[in-house]
Amino acid sequence: MSVKPEPASVLFAGPFALATLSAPDGPRFPALVTPDGQALDLRDAFGDDRLTTLDVLDSWETALPRLRVLASDTGLRRTAVADLHVHAPVAPRQVFQSGANYRQHVIDLHVAHRAPGDDRPESERRAEAAEIMDRRATEDLPYVFIGLPTSITGPYDDVVLPGWAEQPDWELELAVVIGKAAYQVSVEEASEHIAGYTIANDLTDRATVFRRDMPQIGTDWLRSKNAPGFTPLGPWLVPAESIADPDDLRVTLKLNGDTMQDESTKDMIFKVARMVAYASRTARLLPGDLVLTGSPAGNGMHWGRLLRDGDVMEGSVAGLGLQRTRCVAEGAV
Repeated sequence: MSVKPEPASVLFAGPFALATLSAPDGPRFPALVTPDGQALDLRDAFGDDRLTTLDVLDSWETALPRLRVLASDTGLRRTAVADLHVHAPVAPRQVFQSGANYRQHVIDLHVAHRAPGDDRPESERRAEAAEIMDRRATEDLPYVFIGLPTSITGPYDDVVLPGWAEQPDWELELAVVIGKAAYQVSVEEASEHIAGYTIANDLTDRATVFRRDMPQIGTDWLRSKNAPGFTPLGPWLVPAESIADPDDLRVTLKLNGDTMQDESTKDMIFKVARMVAYASRTARLLPGDLVLTGSPAGNGMHWGRLLRDGDVMEGSVAGLGLQRTRCVAEGAV
């Protein structure tokens, strides 16, 4: 089951984006999509019946000029996206996730968790937290960990809430898609390795973030973040050249029509290029890999309202489109 997207006059920024689509009961295929919602099957255009979006990204430097030409050729046969199923735009080999990367979000957490006996006014504690965040941006390192590709699902597919997940929560994020292998690249070089951007909702079960049986170990991201379908991705992979400034994009999540998250990526402590460069210091980033950049304030724990059966989440990032997913309790699918 899936929730069909609402029609939009312009789906995304720029002249084209990549997608992974399928006809009813047909195989998935990579597609070039235009902002008016028309799709070109890239298997035909590239002359390869087995072509995937990951294959396109594996040859991104040579594929991108071809895609520009295809996007401008109005004589090619296209199909309306509305008649096709939209899957996650890419199947990455690796997923790099990050936490505590939005300044206001972390300040709010700092103020909310007041130490016993700290009777200072909120304004003073908030100013202290802001100073800590500014120092962290200058002196500290991003917090990056590993996610599983098997947690990824489509941008309009139902999200199954496992029976064991006591506190499932949303975390809408800007996701970077790698287009050129990157290992130990500098912040200045990082943009050369980015193919484009998409939307990720990095769902988290708050009840299992910390190990109750072994608190000394700390966080358990495998358990809390990697259930099947816990990372709705897409709908589109928008080329980096179509996004003027990834460090100033509006991130908005609505739950059943009510706005819960609404912030600009300008509030990120560590910007896109720094996140990519940092991840590459340890790991070799491969074409198609995702680097999730963290989520702004406004998750369910903040509102005291976690996800439940029947909820509908609508997530958008400026220029990248809109994903719409419905929550379904395990066993009710």
